[in-house]
Amino acid sequence: MLEKEIKLIEDKIDALLSSHQNLQRQNKHLADNEISLLGERADLMKKNDLARSKVEAIISRLKGLEQN
Repeated sequence: MLEKEIKLIEDKIDALLSSHQNLQRQNKHLADNEISLLGERADLMKKNDLARSKVEAIISRLKGLEQN
C-alpha cells in the first residue's frame, strides 16, 4: 500500500514538473512576442509621426497657396 501511494505521489510530481516546464516555455514565448510587438509598435509610431508631419506640411503649403 505504501509503495502504491509513493508511486501516486511520484506520478503527480512528474505531472507537475511537466506542467511547470510547459508554462515556462509558454511564458518565454509570450515574453519574446511582447518584445517583438513593442518594437513593431515603436516602428509604427515613428511612421505615423512621419506621415503626420508630411500631411501637416502639405496642409501648410495649401493654405499658403490659398492666401496668394
